[in-house]
Amino acid sequence: MPSVPRRLPGARRAAAAVPAAVSAIVSAIALAACAALTAGPARAIVGGAEAPAGGAVMVLTANGGVCTGVVLAPETVLTAGHCVAGASDLRVHFRDASGQPVLVEVAARAVHPGYDAGAAAGRRRSIDLALLRTATALPPRFSPETLSAAMPRAGESLTLSGYGAAKAGDPRSTGTFRGVAVPVVEPYGPSRILVWLRGAPGIGGCQGDSGGPVTGPDGAVVAVAAWIGGACGGLTQGVLVGPQRAWIDRTLAGWDRTARWDG
Repeated sequence: MPSVPRRLPGARRAAAAVPAAVSAIVSAIALAACAALTAGPARAIVGGAEAPAGGAVMVLTANGGVCTGVVLAPETVLTAGHCVAGASDLRVHFRDASGQPVLVEVAARAVHPGYDAGAAAGRRRSIDLALLRTATALPPRFSPETLSAAMPRAGESLTLSGYGAAKAGDPRSTGTFRGVAVPVVEPYGPSRILVWLRGAPGIGGCQGDSGGPVTGPDGAVVAVAAWIGGACGGLTQGVLVGPQRAWIDRTLAGWDRTARWDG
């Protein structure tokens, strides 16, 4: 892990307001998401370009936390563990055909048993993943993503995507789905838990990108974004999904759901 890693600040408070209940979330997101979709250039996740959302949604909490989630089935979303562990009033957020914000209740959550909230400070390993089951099905336009057990190596290019800010300190740019191709690096050697991505200066994850998909050349999700080793656009760390296939499949089976894998 990076020497001074920290969570991708997707679970920090958004700048619009600090909602205390679901009704407050609705008003805050209606305001903040509207600004996010109309303000600023469509550059970046940091340093990328606007992309079709496909199977990606936003994950919101009552204290203003904003993360990205990957749709695995009509009622299931994969995201980062730190986005939901201990959070209250979780909602999955998207915009309907008319552009109005929609908030879907979360009926169940499962945080990976290997998630450790104090891993960064203690320099311990953490499997920063969580699954959500929504109370109602998401619209068909959110196609379930395919997961991949691929183990990327240094030099490969993966695409990092999310709804996060286009630059540090600019939460109003949050809410547009963006992606950017970033090379894989191995600062501590190959890992069976993590993948590290580092592009040119200023290219990488930022606020709101936690839980976002890291995809290979075929578009399958190989990892979920979780940590950043410095300022927005720096070394970005993702949790590989292949080694966690047993937990993902077992959890979804308990909800009578399945994930789609590429092999």
